[in-house]
Amino acid sequence: MPPFLTPKVIVSSLKEKIDAIVTQGDRLYLGTSTGNLHIYGLNEHHDGDLESHVELIETKKSLTRRAIEQLGFVKDINSLVVLSEMTVTLFPLPSFLPPTVLVKAKAAFSFAIHTSVQNITPESKSPRPDETDFSKARAIPVIVTQLIVGCRRKVEAPLPHSARVISFLDSDTVCFAYSPTEHAIFSIPTMTAVDISTPLPVTASATAMGAFSGLTGYMTLSLGAKAKPSAISVSDSEVFITKDNEGIFIGTDAKPSRPATIEWPSPPEDIAFVKPYIMSVLPANTVPLRSPERSISPPPATFIPTSVLQVRSSLSMHISQTIPFPFDAPESTPTTPVPNATIRLLTSTSSSRSPLYLVTTPTDRAAAISEGSSIWQFHMKLWAEQIDELIVEGHYADALALLDTLDETSLPDKIQRRTRIRALNAVSDFRAAKFDKAIDTFLELDLNPAKVVALYPESVSGRLTVPQERWIPLFGGPPPPPPSAPATVEDSSSVTSGEHHGSEGDQHGKSESGSNGGEKGMGGSAAELLDTITGGAAGPIRGRLQKTGLGMLLPTGKPKDDDTSSIVSSKRRLVVHDDLHKSVETLVRYLADRRPKLGAALEAVGITPQTQSHKISPLSEVSVEELFTLPNVPLSVLTPEQLLRFAQIVDTALYKSYLVIRPILLGSLCRLPNWCEISEVEEDLRARQKFAELRDLYHGKKMHSRALDLLRELSEKETDIELKLSPSISYLQKLGPEHIDQIFNSARWIFDQDVDMAFEIFTSEDVELPRQPVADFLESIDPRICARYLEYLIDERQEDSHEFHNRLAELYLKMTLSAKKRNDEKSKKEVYSKLLKFLDSNDRFGIDRLYGHLSTTDLFEARAILLGRLGRHDQALELYVYKLRDYLKAEEYCKRIYRPGTETSNVFLTLLRIYLRPTAMVSSDLLQPALDLIHRHNPRLDPAETLDLLPPLVSAEDVRAFLYEALRAPIFDTQVVRNISKARNDQLARRLMLLQTKRVKVTDSRICPQCHKRIGNSVIAIHTPHGEVTHYQCREPFSRRLKDMRR
Repeated sequence: MPPFLTPKVIVSSLKEKIDAIVTQGDRLYLGTSTGNLHIYGLNEHHDGDLESHVELIETKKSLTRRAIEQLGFVKDINSLVVLSEMTVTLFPLPSFLPPTVLVKAKAAFSFAIHTSVQNITPESKSPRPDETDFSKARAIPVIVTQLIVGCRRKVEAPLPHSARVISFLDSDTVCFAYSPTEHAIFSIPTMTAVDISTPLPVTASATAMGAFSGLTGYMTLSLGAKAKPSAISVSDSEVFITKDNEGIFIGTDAKPSRPATIEWPSPPEDIAFVKPYIMSVLPANTVPLRSPERSISPPPATFIPTSVLQVRSSLSMHISQTIPFPFDAPESTPTTPVPNATIRLLTSTSSSRSPLYLVTTPTDRAAAISEGSSIWQFHMKLWAEQIDELIVEGHYADALALLDTLDETSLPDKIQRRTRIRALNAVSDFRAAKFDKAIDTFLELDLNPAKVVALYPESVSGRLTVPQERWIPLFGGPPPPPPSAPATVEDSSSVTSGEHHGSEGDQHGKSESGSNGGEKGMGGSAAELLDTITGGAAGPIRGRLQKTGLGMLLPTGKPKDDDTSSIVSSKRRLVVHDDLHKSVETLVRYLADRRPKLGAALEAVGITPQTQSHKISPLSEVSVEELFTLPNVPLSVLTPEQLLRFAQIVDTALYKSYLVIRPILLGSLCRLPNWCEISEVEEDLRARQKFAELRDLYHGKKMHSRALDLLRELSEKETDIELKLSPSISYLQKLGPEHIDQIFNSARWIFDQDVDMAFEIFTSEDVELPRQPVADFLESIDPRICARYLEYLIDERQEDSHEFHNRLAELYLKMTLSAKKRNDEKSKKEVYSKLLKFLDSNDRFGIDRLYGHLSTTDLFEARAILLGRLGRHDQALELYVYKLRDYLKAEEYCKRIYRPGTETSNVFLTLLRIYLRPTAMVSSDLLQPALDLIHRHNPRLDPAETLDLLPPLVSAEDVRAFLYEALRAPIFDTQVVRNISKARNDQLARRLMLLQTKRVKVTDSRICPQCHKRIGNSVIAIHTPHGEVTHYQCREPFSRRLKDMRR
């Protein structure tokens, strides 16, 4: 991703040597080796064109006597800082008069300027402990500019060496570069310097330099150019220094702040920083050309023949852009050699921002004299464009790092972009098997669960699965590029984009090792150089070179042809980590986090799976595209419908995940209320024979028909009747009244198998079913089952409704008549006995109603019982005598209802009358039953009426016992007892009256006979039989005294 646009020449044909450049506002100041100062005006257009139009405004001839070595600007005093002849001078603008020489900064080698905003508390008003917040002094923001000058071995403090380059980290910390290899961190508050300790250089690189030093002069490729000291600030806590061909990031503690370093094929000739990129100038013939992906023969040239400006990201340290000189050359391959030039004075604007300026001078003396030097201007692309290009190339970590360096004023949609890029980077992490890191990001971003689940294979995600090439577009990234033809060889003079070597997040530098490091670093360049020298042949020259120092730079192993390399490169980019178990474990963690939060959000709006999961439209009715368009926002922002869809996606994916990695936990998960989509997991559960889990899932979704069908299907495989029917019975027993139709439909086949077991469905105590529909259903199957159910309700559930009692009585009657019609005496006897018992013992049924059904039948005993319940005892006895001819039952009936002194006290006399005065034609003689009744129950018969009923032909001998009993004197005995009792009562009444007439009189002079004291108003006790009066407390002694006297 090239972050810079094609550079443009803004000043050309400068005959003087430019030694210093500085920009301030719309002015460009050029300091020459003759002491002249050229001032140019920069006119930038704001209509989208970033190119600056430059015009010479003024030239200050002989501003200094000798070369201007360094320029700077102090905004506070609007003055130009000039270093010349080891002296620092301040020139006020725009007049440049009067100049101010910093006399204390003698023998100066360099200077640095730092401007910052500091909050300073006024010294005149120090805060006191007793002051309130309103009276305390407030800190005032003040712009503070610091100018530090490096003199001969001192900067207001003695130094071991002279500071050739100075770079501020912050207002308190400065980095000094003494030489190309010696640096120090200087603390301004403490005025102390700490030498920077750097790691040893890379062995391969050092060997490479040593190997190249043995070549002839024209083959050294300018690798031995003298390095310059350098140090540039990249942030408030880091400074970037060069040491040989390495670039190292140093922290404020004078130690490397990053484990990796930047490695160049040769020490850079100059460096600069344009946030967030590090610009470095590399000499000619040190940077390899990009090789074409497919080539039949080796390229004619291996290295770029001119100086190169290389752009690296300070965030990832990857090469972002490589710009060979001339910078504005066409992309086509040149046919003539390109003249080289030296590149110097890389200068960025204030605050290390774009644009970048530099000076190029032809290396050919004649060309330098005729053409002169040129000033180039490099404009950076817009931030949004850079970030978009990084996203297109798949460098999401770099895009994030770049985005974090910007503020919202530079990029208004920073927050939205950061969310999208973080999601894309998480997808990249997921593709690289960094599942935990990816899932953590998905959780932080509150991403749509459908998109997260879509990253998994179909066994987990179902119809949401998305092929890997569509992952990035799914999360808001660009679509994959269409397959294109092999690329052609790039022109060496074109502006090229540096490749991000390795996987996303890898860093380019000393931390890389092995074959990859060799290909990325100096080893690849040396191998290409060796191919150039030897002509690409593996002959004796190559063999001899392999034995020397260059052999360390050659790639080991068998060489790969271009096709093989292309295939390997493609595989590295699209590698798929087949670590399904680990990835699904991570998905379970994601789903376990989402599930309770979604449940709480739904419960807050009154939606729970227990009551509404079966009412919600299934997930299968929603298209995949609609699910993917659900927003990536916190749960509190979602609508109830969106929350429901998320819950369905999460629970379905959780089921599928457990099915893959933890099948043993499916049972407990299925039994809990859930929003799982049945259609997504049904086939998988069946395939794995997880029938119990599938049944529980059906039950939770109130899909009872499918659950019962499953149980019936499974029952066909069982031979034991209990194992066959028990699961279905248990399931039906748990269904509530709202599923009564389903219960009836599913119970029929169970009744066909075993009536007794099926009957348990309706006797469960877990659920109360509506009794009337149940009775109707059971009667439709078999009246006997319905009667059994009604008996259960009346006997065990204490049902007292007249409706069920009437129904049971009528059902008994119906069953009795049906059995009689079928001539099934056994069934008739069994049911008829139940009917008689019920009629005789139950008082909840409607007697009149039932008698209306019985009155036309020949069930005489039942009719007799009902007549007796109606108080029509004579008709009941007539049925017993005339129809049934069961005289014992008639007597039992009389004994059961006989109550002396009531209307039933003459029931035996009624039976006797029926015997002796028949009202119907009878074929048998009823005299003997009548005499037996008189013999057994004569005390309950009125003698006179009984004798009146007896026929004349009955002898006294036949009723002798009755006559004896009747002629006994029970009336006399009763009168004697009555008179004696009356006399006794009169006697007791007279004695009571006598006792009630006795009185005692207590006066003031009455004396207690026991203690001989006046009684007065004290509580008294009266003693019988003579009425002595004593104090209450003297009663017991006086009573003993009376007893002794009576003895």
